[in-house]
Amino acid sequence: MSGQIRLERMYLKDASFESPASPQVFRETWKPEIQVDINTRSERIETNYFEVVVSATITAKMTKTAFIAEVQYAGLFMIEGVAGEDLRRALGTICPNTLFPYIRESVDSLVVKGGFPALHLAPMNFDALYTEAMRKQKTPGADVTH
Repeated sequence: MSGQIRLERMYLKDASFESPASPQVFRETWKPEIQVDINTRSERIETNYFEVVVSATITAKMTKTAFIAEVQYAGLFMIEGVAGEDLRRALGTICPNTLFPYIRESVDSLVVKGGFPALHLAPMNFDALYTEAMRKQKTPGADVTH
């Protein structure tokens, strides 16, 4: 891939935290079932400028829902000299890989501020997720989400 990709700005686009079972949940032994949902989306803002958003929703359940943390972390990327499939791949892999460490930190901070033990999201392989999404897109009748 030739061309230039430059991160112009990163920002927290949206964040929410709720703990519907508190304070009772703090009296239970902390052995939650954690569900993690990560998604990405991108939008052209101007000719060579794109907003890429990585969204994470983390739900911790015990007897009841302990917490739900939702974070959207975004970046404004300037991309020149990259088009077609290379552009789609950059928006689906390079940009989310750049943003992911920041969403990990934001999620961990929200969870700790909510009174729960630190939560470290596992690294994500956006390259593999993109390749799988493209494979499913080429398969008739396949469900495509990323």
